[in-house]
Amino acid sequence: MQGMDTSCGGGTKSLESASTACDSLIGLERGDLARALAAVGEPPFRARQIWHWIYYRGARDFASMTTLSKDLRLRLAAQFQIDRPAVGSEQLSEDGTRKWLLRFADGNQAETVFIPEEDRGALCVSSQVGCTLTCKFCHTGTQRLVRNLSAAEIVGQVLVARDSYGEWPTPRGERLLSNIVLMGMGEPLFNYDNVAAALRIVMDPEGIAISRRRITLSTSGVVPMIRRVGAELGVKLAISLHAVTDELRDSLVPINRKYPIAELLRACREYPGADNARRITFEYVMLKDVNDSPADAKALARLVAGIPAKFNLIPFNPWPGAPFECSTEDAMRGFARILNSAGYTAPLRTPRGRDIMAACGQLRSASERERLSRMKARLAAGIVDDVHHPTAAA
Repeated sequence: MQGMDTSCGGGTKSLESASTACDSLIGLERGDLARALAAVGEPPFRARQIWHWIYYRGARDFASMTTLSKDLRLRLAAQFQIDRPAVGSEQLSEDGTRKWLLRFADGNQAETVFIPEEDRGALCVSSQVGCTLTCKFCHTGTQRLVRNLSAAEIVGQVLVARDSYGEWPTPRGERLLSNIVLMGMGEPLFNYDNVAAALRIVMDPEGIAISRRRITLSTSGVVPMIRRVGAELGVKLAISLHAVTDELRDSLVPINRKYPIAELLRACREYPGADNARRITFEYVMLKDVNDSPADAKALARLVAGIPAKFNLIPFNPWPGAPFECSTEDAMRGFARILNSAGYTAPLRTPRGRDIMAACGQLRSASERERLSRMKARLAAGIVDDVHHPTAAA
């Protein structure tokens, strides 16, 4: 049809068709990228060129890859795409925190948050649409798991953020988007393969080039996978602890019933590379009259004895219908003092982005509503899903 753009990255295709019309090169590790290009007759060095354009220069289409011939750019555009997730909305908090609601090719959504400091900042990246877990204090936990994010969708969050702040080509030395934390929607260790592939791409020194020392992976305690993170990725580790007894943690963080505190802390003690320079962070949300007593603080210090550790004390961030209140200022400061006196760093995190629901534990997208709508439509059509599978209704 005359005038129709037949390229993958031409921008006229719908979100739903963009991922199926052509294969995406985003999210492919170096070897897979070379194999995808070899399959269409391109030599190995072509993968290095395209990697440079995508991850170092931030190219959003093949037409901008000016070191490639025009004919090659047209052929690549006809066979592949390098689209980012679509930005459904972008909100800026009064404190400078920025939140993106990103829409993927199948219509599902996830949220990504950037928390700036004076000359640097951390990008909080999601690993799932919804969450496998049902932590009682977390708004994301009220949204059932829809599906895992692909490596392309995880890397895509980083690309969108760097687009927004104009950090292309990759800055040498100091940069605003300096750190990445896997603390967004989802449990990253229940999507390990995609998370690991995405992080290897992000850490590659010839591309986005964020050092493993500036990447923190937060887990609620998937013990067997913690060992793999240490052996294969070597990034910093954060543990969502939030309680000092199995009885309370079973309620707050239900995965504790499978991997109780003693087993979780054993994995932390064995984590490769954990020393005073790369301490494990224990995240602890402060819940009024639930886990914030002086006795809790003293028990917490005893619990982690022998682990190179620091604490991240998180004031509970409210959300509609939340069953908890934030601890009082006096209770939180007293809690921190007890940990400090035991020799631990225990800063009380200043809540960021509360006014746009971007603070810790507040992320939640509309994809659960979409999942339910699709499920109802299938039921109305007489299609019965396997309700025992966590993504059956996605």
